[in-house]
Amino acid sequence: MNEATGAPFEAPALLKGQHLADEVADQLESMLSAGNYDGVKSLLEPVQPVDIAEAIGRLPLILQALAFRLLAKNEAIEVYEYLDPGVQQSLLDRLRSGEVLEIVEQMSPDDRVRLFDELPAKVVRRLLAELSPEERRVTAQMLGYQAETAGRLMTNECIDLKEFHSAAQALTIVRRQAPFTETIYSLYVTDRERHLTGILSLRDLVTADPEALIGDVMTKDVVNVRTDTDQEEVARAIQRYDFLALPVVDSEKRLVGIVTVDDVIDVIEQEATRDLYAAGAVQAGDEDDYFQSNLFVVARRRVVWLFVLVLANGLTTKVIAMNDEVLKQVVLLAAFIPLLIGTGGNVGAQSSTVVIRGLSTQRIQNLGLLRAVIREAIAGALLGLLMLCFVVPFAWWQGQGPLVGAAVGISLLAITTLAATAGAALPLLFDRMGLDPALMSAPFITTATDVAGVFIYLRTASWLLHHINTL
Repeated sequence: MNEATGAPFEAPALLKGQHLADEVADQLESMLSAGNYDGVKSLLEPVQPVDIAEAIGRLPLILQALAFRLLAKNEAIEVYEYLDPGVQQSLLDRLRSGEVLEIVEQMSPDDRVRLFDELPAKVVRRLLAELSPEERRVTAQMLGYQAETAGRLMTNECIDLKEFHSAAQALTIVRRQAPFTETIYSLYVTDRERHLTGILSLRDLVTADPEALIGDVMTKDVVNVRTDTDQEEVARAIQRYDFLALPVVDSEKRLVGIVTVDDVIDVIEQEATRDLYAAGAVQAGDEDDYFQSNLFVVARRRVVWLFVLVLANGLTTKVIAMNDEVLKQVVLLAAFIPLLIGTGGNVGAQSSTVVIRGLSTQRIQNLGLLRAVIREAIAGALLGLLMLCFVVPFAWWQGQGPLVGAAVGISLLAITTLAATAGAALPLLFDRMGLDPALMSAPFITTATDVAGVFIYLRTASWLLHHINTL
């Protein structure tokens, strides 16, 4: 609704996502403050649920519940599933218990489980007790699976057919169950004990002879995952096969649910965020939004690795102190220490980034782990040779002789080769040990290249100085 003209709100064709949510939120706040509730309903009518959810999340707390109550029942449930966990919890506190129960009852099981993961245990127990017996059973079953597995990610809202159904009977079943299922484009076939036996697409079903049996038109080779499969593996499988959904089976190969592509997109974003935080040696919360987190919590998560790095880099200080004689004789050598250890750290970070990404996408296995390390070592050597062309002449000129230039050149080549090798090998080692390669590699590579780089540089300079003096 346009506030000036009273005309219904129409989002411009190019106004999408962030900008649309901003404009809707501004108009929502203005209308709610003025008590124009009919205008709010007209405003939100053409807007997509995800944009409504974002707009409500931008409102002051006192107006969020009011805006949410003005939504139609079916739309409110869909909008609620898109809200941030903090806004969901706030609405649960502000809505009447009957409204809360109705929303939670109607949510899809996977979204309900994600909500329960964010709520205090006491609240979860109360809501579980008030759910209908069937929804309580399904929710309790999914909560029983380990976090970040297919069992916690899936929904049980899927259509399963029987091999003895005719295509016409199957179409009738699909029409009847479609309003209550997550997707109808992939249809699964099970036997009397719900063992997964086949799959067919909606296209295959529609184009099949009405009298044909499902067992004759289905595909028997079904790609599936188990309930305990890690969510990253689930995401890779859906990405690999371009599926809209992937069936989930239990240990006895009974169909228990499906994971849909929209849930996988959330997983990919979550895992990518964790890897980025880990690459910066930042301990991230599982679902926390950094920009909404308490600053003391943010500082606590960052300071852990900073303390580790400070202690580890004490080794660098020790190495410099052990070689102070050569620095006393040629003070200019100290000026190139930051250049060398900085280069080593950057080369190591580049190699570790490539290898960690290869581990994440599983493409590094195609090349071979040893070949990947050798490849990065050679790349590090080539980088060192290229940098020699620029650094050595400058160091020679600054040092007014061959000593500094030769020490810098030899050390630079050795450091870039070592850093690239360590950057490739350490993530593979940590992955083999069952540790997070993204989190563990950053501090260890930085420390290893700093200590080794300074040691190589100063020992090389000491050796050169000794031989020059003996000539």
